[in-house]
Amino acid sequence: MINSRSKGAGPLAGLRVIDLTAMVMGPYCTQIMADLGADVIKIEPPDGDNTRYISVGPAPGMSGVFVNVNRGKRSVVLDLKSDAGRSALRALIGRADVFIHSMRSKAIANLGFNYEAVSAVNPAIVYTNCYGYSRRGPDKDLTAYDDTIQAECGLPAVQEMLTGEANYVGTIMADKIAGMTALYATMMALFHRERTGEGQEVEVGMFETMASFMLVEHANGALFSPPLGPAIYPRAVAPNRRPYRTSDGYISALIYNDKQWSAFVEAVRPAWAEDPKFATLEQRARRIDSVYGLLADTIKGRTTQEWLGLFRELGIPAAPLRTPSELFDNPHLNAIGFFETVDTPLGPVRFPGVPTWFSRTPGHVAGAAPALGADTEQVLEELRKAAAVKPAG
Repeated sequence: MINSRSKGAGPLAGLRVIDLTAMVMGPYCTQIMADLGADVIKIEPPDGDNTRYISVGPAPGMSGVFVNVNRGKRSVVLDLKSDAGRSALRALIGRADVFIHSMRSKAIANLGFNYEAVSAVNPAIVYTNCYGYSRRGPDKDLTAYDDTIQAECGLPAVQEMLTGEANYVGTIMADKIAGMTALYATMMALFHRERTGEGQEVEVGMFETMASFMLVEHANGALFSPPLGPAIYPRAVAPNRRPYRTSDGYISALIYNDKQWSAFVEAVRPAWAEDPKFATLEQRARRIDSVYGLLADTIKGRTTQEWLGLFRELGIPAAPLRTPSELFDNPHLNAIGFFETVDTPLGPVRFPGVPTWFSRTPGHVAGAAPALGADTEQVLEELRKAAAVKPAG
């Protein structure tokens, strides 16, 4: 059991982050920082981050989504429309390494906390903007949410190719990928500062992040001049690319490279596999939807466990279909101690833990999510004490 507010370990120990983000993109970025040792001070308006109220929770303002992406942070309520609130934030910025926000560029500038203003207070700070759309383009003032960014980047379009119906992906993918992108961008800027002493401004747009993410494979033939094909990766959108139905359920399997294919053919000996047009990966890739369909017909003949046993024996990647709830009882995750239970004022909370591992500076869930404004007095007292200490000379 980890006690609430267990801090100070991890590769980011000693780093101070002023977090003016809300919803999921920015808070997910800073949650990872907190888990890896950073002191993350979450600045909230008097009504709090809206994510406090969007799902179930053990107390008002403590929804499950909020509790997960804001664990281990300190909550400070500041009214940034007031002189006192802005003054307190400037004082916090003066003692910070990172300032990260998720407001639109005009809004943060109107409050007096754009990069120029913040770097005037602390020239060495790394200042990260989390936007829906880059402020350098014509869509800079558009409101963005995960659903609209999924639509913009082409996810529903490829889902329609795959399933026959335009759908969102069943997770807030754009928010989370953009949050991880904000994390790596901020860390790169900190690495630059470590080498040069220079702070800088960083910009991360959800749309730009997801356009890059989608085009990793889907750019494909459109990369070239002249284009050699449309911007689509055929295997990913083949209509027969789906979990295989077995005689008693479903299984996911990918019989992909030539070694795996040969092992499968030798063990199962389906008559259709003798066709020479399926002999190599290159040939199968040209006919991938047909291959998936033939495999689907074959896999119907055995149980899920029979196929799992055979595929694992042959070294072919395969997995049963699981629900998110089943992850909490997953033998592999539990064997490595993936989940961490934190003792909080609202009772024990079992968090999904840090997915990365460090041999010298391991991270961990840094503590409970804060109640709204729970740390305001403590943090402001720290500022008063710091101001009272006069530099020598």
